[in-house]
Amino acid sequence: MSLRPDLAIIAEHVAAGSRVLDVGCGDGALMAALQSTRGADARGLEIDGGNVAAAVSRGLSVIQGDADTDLADYPDASFDYAILSQTLQTARRPDVVLDQLLRIGRRAFVSFPNFAHWRVRASLLWGGRMPVTRLLPERWFDTPNIHHLTIDDFRAYVQEHGVTVEGAWFLSGDKQTTSAAANFLAEHAVFLLRH
Repeated sequence: MSLRPDLAIIAEHVAAGSRVLDVGCGDGALMAALQSTRGADARGLEIDGGNVAAAVSRGLSVIQGDADTDLADYPDASFDYAILSQTLQTARRPDVVLDQLLRIGRRAFVSFPNFAHWRVRASLLWGGRMPVTRLLPERWFDTPNIHHLTIDDFRAYVQEHGVTVEGAWFLSGDKQTTSAAANFLAEHAVFLLRH
């Protein structure tokens, strides 16, 4: 089973033998890959009970919990990496979740859809409606996305909060693209952060 492109980037850059917390781990696909290819000690936190059951049935260590409230229970620097993939925009307080990730993990991977991508802009400009795309398949009233952010929003946030960006990858479709004009051309972003 191949990983989603943002998860493949993360898996490629996690150091062998690391302790990892995957927040919003879904069915555990990334955790399973990290265990088998990197020898990682991977743990997961997932809000959806069906996904928790699917991950546990694969033999993965996943608990049901909410990133907005349950990250405070983890000790400081208890993981080498804390991972938040396609979950930041669904958090009630993404700023608090980011602070918690960087407290819990020595480094944090964050991936999110870029709401400034040219297709999103064109949909709003020409159609006047919130876009429905392959990466953003839900309609405005049933989407879990409550904080629409862009690559430039995220870059400004980390700079304002003194967070160091150790790596950044940008995806157009399922392929990596350059950082040049990423806010306009990339559909998805992956950042590696540390305090």
